[in-house]
Amino acid sequence: MSERSLTVDVAVIGGGIVGLGIAWAVAHSGRTVVVIDPDPAGGATYAAAGMLAAVSELHYREEALLELMLASSSLYPAFIESLGVDSDATGYQRTRTMNVGAESADRQALADLRSVQLTNGLSVEPLTIRAARMLEPLLSPRVSGAFMVEQDHQVDPRRLAERIQLALAALAGNGGWGHDALIRVNATGLAHEDSADASSRVTGVALADGSTVRATEVVVANGLGAAGLSGLPQRLSLPLRPVYGDILRLRVPAHLQPVLTCTLRGLVHGVPVYLVPRSDGTLVIGATQREDGSSAVSAGAVYQLLRDAQVLVPAVNELELIEMTARARPGTPDNAPLLGRVGRTGAESDTDDIPGLIIATGFFRHGVLLTPIAAQYCLQLIQEITVDRWRSFRPDRFSASRAPASASPTGARS
Repeated sequence: MSERSLTVDVAVIGGGIVGLGIAWAVAHSGRTVVVIDPDPAGGATYAAAGMLAAVSELHYREEALLELMLASSSLYPAFIESLGVDSDATGYQRTRTMNVGAESADRQALADLRSVQLTNGLSVEPLTIRAARMLEPLLSPRVSGAFMVEQDHQVDPRRLAERIQLALAALAGNGGWGHDALIRVNATGLAHEDSADASSRVTGVALADGSTVRATEVVVANGLGAAGLSGLPQRLSLPLRPVYGDILRLRVPAHLQPVLTCTLRGLVHGVPVYLVPRSDGTLVIGATQREDGSSAVSAGAVYQLLRDAQVLVPAVNELELIEMTARARPGTPDNAPLLGRVGRTGAESDTDDIPGLIIATGFFRHGVLLTPIAAQYCLQLIQEITVDRWRSFRPDRFSASRAPASASPTGARS
C-alpha cells in the first residue's frame, strides 16, 4: 500500500520516545498505527540520560506533576514487559539514585528539598559520608552530604526507542497491516472533515511529500514542532519554548568499572549535575539547561560538566570522552506537559472536544519518565475512557477559550 492511500486507526506525528511509546500502546491494543517522523528518536530522545527520577525531580509547587511522574514510574515495569524483551535490551535498571552535595550549602539545599519530599509522602534517606562511600567507593571523600532514593531508576532512551521501533515493525509485518509502522517524512499539518473549519473532526495528516495519511485519531507528539503544524484550531495556544541541554558520554576503562553502581545526582556550588552509569561501560554526564537558542555544544558547557562531575567523582578525569551532544527539549510556561484533547473554539466543557485530535507535547525534562503514562492516557482517550485525574494537563489550558489560571496544573513559572 502506498503512503498516498494509507489509512490507519491512529497516526502519531513525532517519533521521539513519547510518540513511539504512544504508538506502541495503540498497536499493542490491536489497532493499526503509523509514526510520522523523518528522524525518529533523533531529537531530545537521542540526548536524554533516561533518569526515571520522580522523587529527585520534585520541584517546589509542582505537586500535580509529581503525581503524574509517580504514576508513570509505576507503569514502567509493565511497559518494558509489553515489548517482549528483557530489561537489559532497553537499559531499564532498577538501581537506586544517590543525591549528593559538594559543600555545606549544597547539603542544606538537598536537606530542604528532602523536607518537601517527605511532606509529599516520598522516601529519601540521609546517609553518612562513610556509608555513601561504602556504597560508591569512587565518590569523593570531600562531599558534604548524601541522600539515598530507592524509588528512582533509569532506562537507556536510545535502546528503548530502538526496541519500540522493532516491536512496531514486527506487529506491522505479522499483523498484516499492509504498511510500514514508520513514515520518514515531515508532517506539515492536520486534515479535517471540513477543510474550511479547523474545529471540525481531524481525519488525517498532510505530509511534506504532498500525500495524506487518513486516520480515525491523530496524536500530535512532535515536541517543539507541534505549534507549527497547519490545521490546528485557530485559538489554540501551544506555548512551547526550546530549552537546550548539553550532555556528555564517556567510556570507563576496565580498571575503573564500575565507576558507579547507582545514578548520582549532585549539587556543586548550587549547580546541578548528574552521572548515570550504563551497563555497557559508559557514563552519561549532564546536563546544562539554557535558553540561548544555540544547538551547538560550547566549550564552556563541556568544561562545567566535567569540572563539577570530577568534584563528586574524581576518577571522571581518567575516563575517555566519546560524545558531546546538545538537544532542545519542549518547555511550557508551567513546566508541565500539554496532554489530552482540545476543545472547540469557545468550548466550555470537555464534551465539546474536537474529535480525532490528541496532543502530547511539552514534556520538557520528563519525556522519558512520562512515556508510559502518556501512552496509557492517550490510549484511554482513544478508547473513550473518561479519566478526570489528568484533566489539569489539557493542551488548551493556555488558550483564550479556556481559563488558564484555574486549569494550570502547577504554580511554577520558569
